[in-house]
Amino acid sequence: MFATILIILVVIIAAVLIYAATRPNDFVVTRSASIKAPAETIFPLLNDFRRWPEWSPFEKLDPGMKRTLSGAESGKGAAYAWEGNSKAGKGRMEITNSVPSSLVSLKLDFEKPFRANNSVDFTLSPSGEGTTVTWAMRGARPFIAKLMGLFMNFDTLIGKDFEAGLGNLKRLSER
Repeated sequence: MFATILIILVVIIAAVLIYAATRPNDFVVTRSASIKAPAETIFPLLNDFRRWPEWSPFEKLDPGMKRTLSGAESGKGAAYAWEGNSKAGKGRMEITNSVPSSLVSLKLDFEKPFRANNSVDFTLSPSGEGTTVTWAMRGARPFIAKLMGLFMNFDTLIGKDFEAGLGNLKRLSER
């Protein structure tokens, strides 16, 4: 009886591990919001890390978070490093491309609570009476992330933070 239960358990665990290995090697999380403001109003909030505390939900994870700005003042070459509690973690991001009023691209490197290297794009597109802002993050999904993804939805976890940040940008820009 015990041997049968053990064999069934091993088969279930093997099946879960094999299924996880078949999951995609990359991920993309994307959210968009319509903001009734011109792109020229929104763009400076994204293109200047000194403005991020005004809208980024990640800034509120640790009130005592250590922040270091370096490189260019804004736009391409501007860099932002942070180190905080277990929720905020530790990492660095740098603006790799900046096209006035239409695109801000970042290289985003996490050190803690886990290592990850992702790319982020903020795209601003004219839309009706305002601007559609799209926040997208892309990166590799190592095996452990594939396995964790079977039990939690990464898109939902990160997506709700993106939605909150876009909501903050909307409130700030539509004043």
